[in-house]
Amino acid sequence: MAEISWPWQYNFPPFFTIQPHTETRTKQLEAWQQLIVEYLKSTKQSTIDVRESQNSPLFNNASINRKLSQEAVLTILEDMAKTGRAAPIDKSKNIWEIYWHSLDEWGNMIYSWASNNGLNNSVCTIFELREGENTVDEEFHGLDVNILIKALKRLETKGKCELMEFNDSQGVKFF
Repeated sequence: MAEISWPWQYNFPPFFTIQPHTETRTKQLEAWQQLIVEYLKSTKQSTIDVRESQNSPLFNNASINRKLSQEAVLTILEDMAKTGRAAPIDKSKNIWEIYWHSLDEWGNMIYSWASNNGLNNSVCTIFELREGENTVDEEFHGLDVNILIKALKRLETKGKCELMEFNDSQGVKFF
């Protein structure tokens, strides 16, 4: 696992309690969102299960004996959802997808890569995009398949690609 550099707030006990003062709370939520994105990016994860959150070092700083409550985690995730940085996967809002980049940003990255590599009017498999040798240096390499598909669907609505299925696998044709 990549070593994460925890922000100063992580060792500040009040950081683990959602603050009532509006300005302080806004800064606190921003700091948590940044930390969540950095942590998941460095650990190559893309989902948070609110019910399991207190078992994660992200929300549980043992050295100062502080945990972020499940309600607080949900508050932060709902705030992230307003800006398109997170979305609940289930109706009960227990499991959330976190987007290190918005779906549009992911889509633009993938489209730029395809264009720069002369892949317009060609078909790539989803496997090639996620795990192919040509994408090893790309930020989307190894991206959660559900997030990858959602980003490609955004591109599809803009007429930049078409998702296709063939022989038990999925692919995408770029335009």
